[in-house]
Amino acid sequence: MAILNPAMNQALNEQINREMYSAHLYLALAAYFEERDLPGFANWMRVQSQEEQFHVTKLFNYVVERGGRVTIGAVAEPPSEWESPLQAFEATLAHEQEISTVIDGLVDLALTNKDRASESFLRWYVDEQVEEEASVDRVVKMLRLSEGQPAAMLMLDRELASRRLAPSGSSAAG
Repeated sequence: MAILNPAMNQALNEQINREMYSAHLYLALAAYFEERDLPGFANWMRVQSQEEQFHVTKLFNYVVERGGRVTIGAVAEPPSEWESPLQAFEATLAHEQEISTVIDGLVDLALTNKDRASESFLRWYVDEQVEEEASVDRVVKMLRLSEGQPAAMLMLDRELASRRLAPSGSSAAG
C-alpha cells in the first residue's frame, strides 16, 4: 500500500530527473573549465555534480521509503559551451534559482495534500537551495570583480580548487 500521494510521487520522480540533469550539467561545466585550463573551476563543478547525485539518491530513497514507485526518465543533454567563465556561472545561478522555484512548488504540493512527511523531507531541499544559490552568487560576484584581471582569475581558480564534498552531500567550501 502506497503512503505517498500519486501526485507527489510523480512530482518527486520529475525532481529526480531534474537533479540527474543538474549532475550532468555540472559535469559539462567541469569539462568546459578543464578545456580552458581552469582546474579549480572544474573541481568546483565536479563537487557540485557529486552533490546533485547525492540529491538524486536522497529523493530516490524517500520515494521508496514512502511506498512510492521510482521511475527514471531520460536526461536531456546539457549545453557544453559558454561565452566565458562569468557567463557559465551566471547560467549556473539561473539554473539553481529555477530549481529553487520547483522545490518551492513541491513544498506547496505537499501542503495542499496535507502530506506532512513530504513537507518535512522537502524542507532540507529548501535550505539546501538557499546554500546553493548563495555559493554560486558568491563566485559570480568574484568573477565580476576579477574581469580583465588574469591574476585575480587565477587566484579564484586556486580558491575553487579547495572545494571538497562534505559527508552530508553539502560542500565543505563554497
